[in-house]
Amino acid sequence: MSTEDNSQTQAVNEAETEVEISEESLNELRLVRREKLKKLQEMGRNPFLVETWDVKNFSKDIKDNFEQMEGKEVTCAGRIMAKRQMGKASFIDIQDKQSRIQCYVRQDAITPEEYEIFLTYDIGDIVGVIGEVFKTRHGEISVKVQELKLLSKSLQILPNKFQGLKDQDIRYRQRYVDLIMNPEVRETFILRTKMLKEIKKFMEGRDFLEVDTPILTTIAGGANARPFVTHHNTLDIDMKLRISNELYLKRLIVGGFDRVYEMGKMFRNEGMDRNHNPEFTSMELYQAYGNMEDMEDITENMIATMAQNVLGTMVIEYQGKTFDLTPPWERLTMQDAVKKWVGEDFDKINTDEEARAVAKKHHLEDVEKMTRGHVICALFEEHCEEYLDGPVFITGHPVEVSPLAKRDPKDPRITRRFEAYINTWEIANAFSELNDPIDQYQRFKEQQAQLEGGDDEAHPMDEDFVNALEVGLPPTGGLGIGVDRVIMLLTNAASIRDIILFPTMKPL
Repeated sequence: MSTEDNSQTQAVNEAETEVEISEESLNELRLVRREKLKKLQEMGRNPFLVETWDVKNFSKDIKDNFEQMEGKEVTCAGRIMAKRQMGKASFIDIQDKQSRIQCYVRQDAITPEEYEIFLTYDIGDIVGVIGEVFKTRHGEISVKVQELKLLSKSLQILPNKFQGLKDQDIRYRQRYVDLIMNPEVRETFILRTKMLKEIKKFMEGRDFLEVDTPILTTIAGGANARPFVTHHNTLDIDMKLRISNELYLKRLIVGGFDRVYEMGKMFRNEGMDRNHNPEFTSMELYQAYGNMEDMEDITENMIATMAQNVLGTMVIEYQGKTFDLTPPWERLTMQDAVKKWVGEDFDKINTDEEARAVAKKHHLEDVEKMTRGHVICALFEEHCEEYLDGPVFITGHPVEVSPLAKRDPKDPRITRRFEAYINTWEIANAFSELNDPIDQYQRFKEQQAQLEGGDDEAHPMDEDFVNALEVGLPPTGGLGIGVDRVIMLLTNAASIRDIILFPTMKPL
């Protein structure tokens, strides 16, 4: 390659890294990169034919252990993120899975011919490096390159180093670029993986068995939500993506597994906002001979343990707020919350008619269809959730909105259920599970009537699950945790999209 090519290369690198590039200029730069690739291929140096590189060392390890590594040979690989040419010597910064490290490339160390080819490399190219660890006059730990190989050619233009990648929409759509340009994003997803491992470690420590249950089902049960519907051609039936794995896990308790859990994807065909993605990660667990209080113990200790073991503290900061996750958490009934923040005392309101009058006073919708329990729940959701910074367990949910929970023997109008709240978000939902097949069948019938009446989120009838209860479900505690929301809190992520690698996006 000629000196003219090298001058063009230097100009291109400067253009890519130091100024905002117009779309027209971007197209020209992409064409230049394709021409460079073509020339390399004509020379028999096609980088896309390279299959492997024996990576032995990584950037952060080299820097952290400089005293032991100084003067030693290392073999690294990474993406070129910066390039500075100074005649017969150049510096490049390469980025690997840990961080970045500077590499010093001299013409006389890799031969003039190789150096001339190196000068055509671009920001974004992936290279393999063999060299000696040293420290520059400015004190920067670097690698003095002895061998340099182009492992993959980048044909696209990375965002420039001054502006970075700030556009949120592009970041979510092109997460691969986001991960390259924003180290803090990579760290968030590393933390996510560590947190998921902590959940599994915690569950194994309590003798729970991890299992898999169907994602594609004929009945989307276990929650009140609208499912995604698809069609199975061979069976010629409509099927649904699961909205919950609850009913299958309970069947396993019937079958004799005393403690089971599953962490995986759920799907709900509902709205999208900072806390909701149609595909999300949830964990459900079921413990035979356990109850709601056992589930409270698991919830507060699991989340506190995750924070302590991954972040080193049980006191977390989220978007300017401080939350102490140290157990025990506060307990508050739904009825007491309504009394506290709405001013309505349902100890004195005992009929549906009285409750509807209260609902009208507070301008609730569809009042005529409401029971006393529906009104309590609606007032709570409309006027109380915003005050639940927590962490706090809300208990005493009405039977009407809890079709799978055991009735409270002290007040059969409510159930043995809780929802856990932090930062006003529901992050967990748990029951002393309903194991009365006659009661369950009747509640399913009522939910099915609501479904047929136009409520897309009502629970469908599941006669096989009722049959499983008739075989016999022992007293059981069950818990569902919104894993994504918990990770949002622990990583200080403003949106659920920030902790899902590839969030759902509308096609351009």
